[in-house]
Amino acid sequence: MFVDQVKIYVKGGDGGNGMVAFRREKYVPKGGPAGGDGGKGADVIFEVEEGLRTLMDFRYKRHFKAPRGEHGMSKNQHGRNAKDMIVKVPPGTVVTDAETMEVIADLTEHGQRAVIARGGRGGRGNTRFATPANPAPELSEHGEPGIEKEVVLELKLLADVGLVGFPSVGKSTLLSVVSAAKPKIADYHFTTIAPNLGMVETEDGRSFVMADLPGLIEGAHSGVGLGHQFLRHIERTRVIVHVIDMAATEGRDPYEDYKTINNELKEYNLRLTERPQIIVANKMDMPDAEENLATFKEQLEEDYPVFPISALTRQGLRDLLFAVADKIEETPEFPLVHEEETDINRVLYKHEADQKEFVITRDPDGSFVVSGDAVERLFKMTDFSRDESVRRFARQLRGMGVDDALRERGIQSGDTVKLLDYEFEFLD
Repeated sequence: MFVDQVKIYVKGGDGGNGMVAFRREKYVPKGGPAGGDGGKGADVIFEVEEGLRTLMDFRYKRHFKAPRGEHGMSKNQHGRNAKDMIVKVPPGTVVTDAETMEVIADLTEHGQRAVIARGGRGGRGNTRFATPANPAPELSEHGEPGIEKEVVLELKLLADVGLVGFPSVGKSTLLSVVSAAKPKIADYHFTTIAPNLGMVETEDGRSFVMADLPGLIEGAHSGVGLGHQFLRHIERTRVIVHVIDMAATEGRDPYEDYKTINNELKEYNLRLTERPQIIVANKMDMPDAEENLATFKEQLEEDYPVFPISALTRQGLRDLLFAVADKIEETPEFPLVHEEETDINRVLYKHEADQKEFVITRDPDGSFVVSGDAVERLFKMTDFSRDESVRRFARQLRGMGVDDALRERGIQSGDTVKLLDYEFEFLD
């Protein structure tokens, strides 16, 4: 089965918890605090594996949760950092944040990596909090939670040439005679229900990858027919080969076919009009094809080359393949995402949008609700089993301005404050 779009959940590993510990060895008179830091949580990293051709594996496993860091230990021993989770994806995968629809990564080359969900840092042990005023602190931090999000994986085939056209115009037949690919060929519409790739080699030793895409019909860009879900694969192609049934075996006008398909490409993505096109007048061995071709050339307004061929009898294929290879050589690649040049072995990470420190709202029952990325992360990293940690959390909230903001909203002593699933009583 060919799968080219899937939605998955990823979560970076939580950091390990810091530890509260003290040294009490016989010959260490000034032992003091000895709690180690927690280890860093694992990142979720996507890596391109050139042997993969589809996103089929993600149909069966949709949750990727990286391991957490090891907890800190006594004697100032730090926890081990977790080993990153490497997820293999096929070349041509575009990773998009499901909530913001921002493209996180465009993975095209073998070995290229991108960090999709960052792991949390480890919590600090009580050794880190020792000061001259408080030489024996009984507080530590929990590990920072890892980033979690839903992402959409979209596969856009890495083909140099894309064959487009109405159903049954001979795209699959053309691919089968110029390459070793064996697409299904039959005399009914939408025989091709998934893209087929074939490696084509010209007589002078040049080679390129050709993709036979499912037939398009009018309205394909808005979801009509089969082709709409495969239009994304045309985005990466450098040259569009437009196959037209010049014999009009189904009674349609060849020029109207040409205009309809080009309009679908334009409606789907305006940038597709930048691609060079080569028009293939197929089925020239059939009656009326010559007359239709002459009429078609008179009506053609664009300066695209037209190659009359017969995929069945192989007439005209040699000149067509030479022209396609020439056009590929003079056409640059069209990047989907404009990014600076980067080393493919470098790990890329798109940082999240600016995080809000806190937001205060009211519930129908009159209680005050404090939310926000920074304050929630602070809460999760606080060890509420120790009074000193609770006092530190209260000082941090005061420093962020939460207390003053609550007073501005009219809070009174004894009112309820909610944070995540917990409730507190406000004491002024």
